Amino acid sequence: MRGSGTKVVFTCQACGHQVGKWLGRCPQCGGWNTLAEEVVGPRGGWGEVSLPPPRSSPQPLVQMAPPKECRQTSGLSEFDRVLGGSLVAGSVVLLGGDPGIGKSTLVLQVCDRFCQNGLTVLYLSGEESEAQLKLRAQRLGLRSATLLVATETCLENLIKFVEQVRPDILAVDSIQTLYTATLPAAPGSLPQVRETAFRLTQQAKLSDMAVFLIGHVTKEGAIAGPMALEHLVDTVLYLEGDRSHAFRLLRTVKNRFGPTQELGVFEMQDAGLVEVTNPSALFMAERTQEVPGSVVVPSLEGSRPILVEVQALVSPSPLALPRRQSRGLDPGRVSLLVAVMEKRVGLGFSGQDVFVNVAGGVRLSEPAADLGVALALASSYLDRPVSRDTLVFGEIGLTGEVRAVAQPEIRLKEGQKLGFKRAVLARRHSERLGPLPGLELLGVETLAEAIKLTLGSS
Repeated sequence: MRGSGTKVVFTCQACGHQVGKWLGRCPQCGGWNTLAEEVVGPRGGWGEVSLPPPRSSPQPLVQMAPPKECRQTSGLSEFDRVLGGSLVAGSVVLLGGDPGIGKSTLVLQVCDRFCQNGLTVLYLSGEESEAQLKLRAQRLGLRSATLLVATETCLENLIKFVEQVRPDILAVDSIQTLYTATLPAAPGSLPQVRETAFRLTQQAKLSDMAVFLIGHVTKEGAIAGPMALEHLVDTVLYLEGDRSHAFRLLRTVKNRFGPTQELGVFEMQDAGLVEVTNPSALFMAERTQEVPGSVVVPSLEGSRPILVEVQALVSPSPLALPRRQSRGLDPGRVSLLVAVMEKRVGLGFSGQDVFVNVAGGVRLSEPAADLGVALALASSYLDRPVSRDTLVFGEIGLTGEVRAVAQPEIRLKEGQKLGFKRAVLARRHSERLGPLPGLELLGVETLAEAIKLTLGSS
């Protein structure tokens, strides 16, 4: 029975918008069946509340001493890379990913590595039993004595465990299973996720305890719960990958202690996730001989260059509306490049099915891949292969010009390591860099010039 002074509101579980009555569709974000009932307490709160002591008093910024960050490496270079080099004491890291992608496996392996470095880790699971955790640990070969596990979903009990153990690192799997008894809402709902994440963040800052939060991902690919969850934490990581491939990509979306858009590469094996220190060589290992529609693009993920193979297939279509499908690339960007090639180069794709794929399950988001995608399409359309030892990168504008992109030196050095002899890039880059030992730079100004240079004709 609801107490006096309380009221009922309906809150969207996707965006947090509140209305006074239930609606089938959220008026703010347009989501269907996302409004859930919540009981709001009186203005004075639910009862007597003990206020925490103030964390600090106001002081002039110029007189403050610089902070002494306590950092600890895990020993997994790919994981340390996405964290900015190491884990900062008192930081909160949110790890999201699709179900079954390997989030729990990765966090358990990382916790075991930290324990081997002399730290105490408390792993709290709300989804798996102790027997399941034991079986997983045996499969992964985890034997650290300071890796403590517990199965609990109540936040108040979790905080008691933390006060008893006083771990250096706390891992929660997952934040959607956690609830606080002070809120009359179901676990995983908007108020529960928001409140539990906030209190864990406070606990981390007060005790200098690093916290890993594992979060589920919605159908749209975003971490389930309010966007405020990403604003509360210090670092947001996404574990991506296609289940049909063994590769898993750990990507940094937000990091207060290091650069964003960093990428770590892992391979799923029987013993868990194994780091891939040279992903370019791994992605190029299965590349076939010179065939039409295959182009190598040096993509830049954060500070790391990765060579990936872009494949295209252009085939006559029996359909009135030809298909345009892409995997690993933005479909809208592919459609734009097809339109530029029709208008500025004169290649007719109107009656052709177009399929574009990035081999290895990698997803390319930067515009530097434009020239590689366009040349792969032209190569398949003209049935002429691009030379096997050629790198291609550059942005393409709507007028068909090839624009310069960031950090070409890093991309070219990665290609040199794997034996590439030529590089097609914007002319501005080739003029500025000059001749490089063992690598011929072919500068182009337009897409038509690049097609003529690499394929012999447009």
